[in-house]
Parts: sequence; structure tokens; C-alpha cells
Amino acid sequence: MLNLKKLLAITLLFAGGKSYCQVSLPIAVNLQNTYLKKTRTPGGAPGKNYWQNTADYHIKVDFNPQTLNLTGTVSIDYTNNSPDTLNRIQFKLYPNLYKKGVIRDMPVSAKDLTDGVLIQSMSINNQLQDSSKRKIDGTNMTVYVQPVLPKQKIHFDITYAYTLNKTSHIRTGQIDSGAFFIAYFFPRIAVYDDIDGWNEYPYLGSQEFYNDFCHFNAEITVPGNYQVWATGNLKNIDEVYQPKYTKLIDQAGINDKVTDIITEADLKTGNITRNSSANTWKFEADSVTDLAFALSNHYIWKASSLVVDPKTHRRTRVDAVFNPIHKDYFEVVNYARKTVETMSYRFPKWPYPYPHETVFDGLDQMEYPMMVNDNPLENTAEAIELTDHEIFHTMFPFYMGTNETKYGWMDEGWATIGEWLISPVIDSKIIDTYGVGPTENSAGIEQDAPIMTLTPQLTGVAKFTDSYPKPALAYLYIKDMLGDELFTKALHYYIGQWHGKHPMPYDFFNCINTGSGINLNWFWKKWFFDDGVPDLAISKVVNQQQKYTVTITSIGTKPVPLNLTVYYHDGSKQLVHQSISCWAKGNKTTTIGFNATKPVKQMILGTTYDPDVDKSNNIWKP
Repeated sequence: MLNLKKLLAITLLFAGGKSYCQVSLPIAVNLQNTYLKKTRTPGGAPGKNYWQNTADYHIKVDFNPQTLNLTGTVSIDYTNNSPDTLNRIQFKLYPNLYKKGVIRDMPVSAKDLTDGVLIQSMSINNQLQDSSKRKIDGTNMTVYVQPVLPKQKIHFDITYAYTLNKTSHIRTGQIDSGAFFIAYFFPRIAVYDDIDGWNEYPYLGSQEFYNDFCHFNAEITVPGNYQVWATGNLKNIDEVYQPKYTKLIDQAGINDKVTDIITEADLKTGNITRNSSANTWKFEADSVTDLAFALSNHYIWKASSLVVDPKTHRRTRVDAVFNPIHKDYFEVVNYARKTVETMSYRFPKWPYPYPHETVFDGLDQMEYPMMVNDNPLENTAEAIELTDHEIFHTMFPFYMGTNETKYGWMDEGWATIGEWLISPVIDSKIIDTYGVGPTENSAGIEQDAPIMTLTPQLTGVAKFTDSYPKPALAYLYIKDMLGDELFTKALHYYIGQWHGKHPMPYDFFNCINTGSGINLNWFWKKWFFDDGVPDLAISKVVNQQQKYTVTITSIGTKPVPLNLTVYYHDGSKQLVHQSISCWAKGNKTTTIGFNATKPVKQMILGTTYDPDVDKSNNIWKP
């Protein structure tokens, strides 16, 4: 076995091939240990000893839209694939965010406060468990069990109930008197991983989630005049819909054009679902991290589908389910379809992995596997940006099982660059400057922190900038430096190694290094680990017979690409560009040259995506 010092040198210094400069990345002890245990490798791939736990969930719930009471049972077969013996099982009770007395970092209306999730009974391996063997603390529930050995399974049967929130809509709750988005609605087992063991971070409202890849069967019983949409495939479509609508749903699944499955006229006529006082909707999803559902008795439904994988001709159905009074929502199905198409064929150029994507008209801006809870927006650009941002989360964190509770940037940064790149494809008039202003304005202030700061430790504006624009800019700069082809190759290497698994930040860094064949540690360290500000300046201009040499100085320590716009007296302009690699050697100055065929009026340094804390030195006039 290599000693730790030598191992880290190999891991962090030579993970890639070609290297701009030899830089090592700081790494915490618990992350170092994954290399020693060989659960992860210096090149970024999972190690020969990599493992992750999984579970098979059978959920049965009954939801009453009048009382907002949700009652249910969940049966769980949990497999301990770890090398450890488990003496306790950690559960997540996410609805306890609304429990009286629970610590949270988001406001909740007093009328939404409840007694939380009531565990009415729990059996373990068919033996009724005494309630004294479990402890509930906020959204965490610890259950003490007989030792679960490596490779063993444990079975739980839980009966529970809680009251859905009517207001204070934090990702889930009532939308109006006849529409509801219901997420995080069942007791689930937390992630036990090779880094930290149990994920015991409490859900406080702002931070997001970390769940294992599991198999789900859900039976959702609601009044007969309601329809249900959910993660996974509807298994009993003929039992819940009238034949007319089963045919329309089938047609939408094989047709490129938009199909009106439920219209306003259908709502007036009724007779959409089977004529019963209540219907049970059965859904199944495999290898997903979560299951959410939505229901309504007055929403219309537009759907289309497209081939997402030309090799297999596999199709994905794209849905927009919404209140028809929201006129802006009539175009959402087209935005969503174009997003899925662009993701499959242009960026990240990976076939959309799931059978459907349903955008539901709600009160939030939140993603779930195969589902999106999006509020209506009258501004077209905002509606497009919201739609593609939330759908892009399908890849991160749902296809790539990142730990959002610790590393928000590992999913939000990707959704942000996805938004930047996909929105102009949907509407060429969109120029998204998302977050560059806050990045500039907050750079170097007390609240500013490195991206690698754990999400629960972030405060103020850094909660936003470190999760969204700063990592998105980093991805954009690497894409520019490597070029589309090599960047896609490196990104595909990362996706190929880690989809359906739990990558940590160093797996990402090392995979991009390995996949591109270039050691980019100099960049990862500058942008993700170090303090500092982006600040470039035009420090010198030499003109020799219209051959210009411009010296650029990096006053700050955050490198950004070099974009110099040359404005001519005749009104024309030209952009002179160098990728961020011009700072790879740790140099403080670099030069850029161009030939001017006509008189220069002025030069301005920087573009939309180049944050700069002091732009007063970015303009040169002869």
C-alpha cells in the first residue's frame, strides 16, 4: 500500500495527462480515506471497492384534498452493501420541516405548523418495534436495530400520517383548492456512504437533498375526479382513465407533435377518469433517487414526445400540466420539449435518461425525478429559463447522485450553465446574464467564500453565488478552453463513470482531468478552493503601424478569459479572445495582438460572462 503522502501526490497532481502547471488540491481527511479504502480512484473513476446501499420501496398512500391528510404505509427492503455492520438505520422525515418547534431556516406560516410525521407503527423483519427504539430529531429519525451485517438485508413496515401544508409552499404543498404537488411524503432511509457514513444533515428548508438510487412502487389513492402525475410509469392506466384518454396518452408517447390530452372542454364535460368515488394510481420507477406526485381536478394536459436516443430510438414524453387561466403556460410544453431535445443532442449531448418529464403548474421552482414544480411566469424569457433550468437537473443531481446537502454547486452550477446554453436555442433573443452581477458585487466581501465551502456553512449572498453562477462560470470557462469536442468527451467520461452512483467533488475534478487528458488542477484550485476576486486591466497598448499588442494584467487572483472588444471609428467592431488557459502558468500578465485595418476608436475588456470587480481600468482610448 502506498503511504498517504505519496498517494495524494499521485491522486491530486497527476490525475490528468498533459499538465499546464503542477498544482495539488487540498483535500479533507475523510475524502482522502476513500483512496486508501479504494472506493474511489486517482483518475476519478469508482474504485474496485466502491459500494452503495439501495432499497426497494412499496408505498401506499391515501390523500384527502379536503382535509390535507395523507395516510400511508411503506414497506422497505434495505440492502447493506457496505463493509460495515449497521447497528442503527437513519431515516429522513422531510415533512417534519413543518413540525412545531423544529429548527428551520425558512419562514413557515403558523397555520401550517403540525405535529409532523406520526409514526403509528413500525415493524422490523416482521417484528413490531417498540417506539423507545427510535428517536426523532427534526427531520432525522434514528432507528436502533439488531446488527445488519455486510450484504444483509433488513425489512421495514411503517404506518404513518401527516398533514400537508396549505400555504408556506416550500417545494411541496397545496397549490389551490383542487391542485397539489406532494413531495418527500414518505419515511425514507438516508444515504450511508463511503465518505461520512450516515447523512445526518437535517433538512432546514434551504439546503436540498441526498438520496440513494432505489426501486419504487407507489399506489396513490385520491378522489375519483382527480388525476395524478408522478415519477415513473403509470402501470394501471386502463383502471384509472376512460379509454379516450388512454389512447391520447399513448399517441403522445409516439408522436412528435403536441397532443391535447386534457382540454378545457374535457374538464367541463367530465368523465375523464373512471367513475369511482376514489381511484388508486399505480406508478413504478427504478434506479431513481426519489418519487414525487401531483394531482388536480381542473388542470389541462399538453404532451409531446421525441426520440432521445437515435441508436435505440427510445422516446421521452414531455408533459405540461397546468391551470388554463395561466395563459403563459400554453407554450411551456414547447420549451420543455426543446430542452429535452437540446440536452440529448447538443448539451450535455447525452440521451435523456427517463421515460417522461412532467412540468406541473405549481408554486415553486423545484426539480424531482421526471417531475418539475414550476410557478407560472408571464415573461417569456423567464419562463424559458425556469423550464430549462429545472429540467436540466434531471442530469444533476438525479442521474448523477450528487450530495446536494454538502455540495449544492455540483447540481445547481450545471443547471445554471444548462440554462445559459439552452435558453438561446429555444429563443435566440435571450441573453442570460444570470448571476454575473452578484458575483462581481460580492467578490471579496466578508460573506464571499470558496465554492468548496460546504453548503450548510454558507451565509448571505454566498449561498447563491457559490451554488449557481460561480461554478457555472467555471464550467463555461473550461468548456471554452477545451473546446466543445474535448469538453464533451471529458464530461461524458464523468457521466459514464458516475451515473447511478454518488460522485464527490474530487471525482468530478479528476474525471475531467482524465477524460480530457489535461491536468486542470491549477484551475480547480483557483476557482473552487482559493479566495480572491476577478479583476483584469488593460495595462499597456503598443501600436506599430496598426499592429496592436495589448498587455493585460490580472490584478485579482481569480482568472477569467480574456475578451477584448475593439471598436472602430466606422462603427464596426471585432472581438479578440484568449481562453482562461492564458493564466495557467500563474503569470500575472499576458499579451494579445491583432492587426487593425482601420482607425481604432477604443478597446473594452470583458463580456457578459466575465466578472470584473473594477471595470474602470478596462477601457483604452488612443
